[in-house]
Amino acid sequence: MESHHVEEPTQFDLLRGAKAGNFSAFQQLLNILQPRVYGLAWRILQQQQDAEDATQQTFLAMIEHIADFREESSIATWAMKIASNNALKILRKRRGLNVISLSQIQSEDQYSDVPTPDFIAPWAKPADELAQEAEVQAELDTALSQLDDKYRLVFILRDVEGLSVRETAEALELTESTVKVRLLRARLALRERLTRKFGNALQVVKTTHNHS
Repeated sequence: MESHHVEEPTQFDLLRGAKAGNFSAFQQLLNILQPRVYGLAWRILQQQQDAEDATQQTFLAMIEHIADFREESSIATWAMKIASNNALKILRKRRGLNVISLSQIQSEDQYSDVPTPDFIAPWAKPADELAQEAEVQAELDTALSQLDDKYRLVFILRDVEGLSVRETAEALELTESTVKVRLLRARLALRERLTRKFGNALQVVKTTHNHS
């Protein structure tokens, strides 16, 4: 007796089903996205209740705007963009700051004012690989909590979530060049903090503060 293999529906299949009014398809899509959306919200907010609120707000926004999604980017990128915006709003409200658009860019498309850390050493592995290791998480979370939000978000999306530069730019409504500069700043700041533990101590060198 032949067994018939039934292919699992893709995220786009589920999305199209949801657009057609199939709530079960939408529920399946949310179940797939929930771990990443919640994980992103938690890394930004570092608080369970706030992360749950951001996740719920993200899914409500997806329900409300599902007909507007044109499938020009991945569904995950779309979800990450909504989750980032919702988490940032909660974060700024918690800190008593005015909510600003992530697309408000100052003169960041240059490297001249990128701070040079006092010590640089090659890490044993690339930043995105280190970010996935359990032993690094506690140190990384602490270091990330001390970064400015705009740098922290870029690092989380690019090096923790694994989005491409283009996808990160789409999610945060930034130019790709701005993403690259912010990512460099984030990596430099984190590198100095983590080098002594995860770098090669024999190759640590004192840097000169010369940006040329």
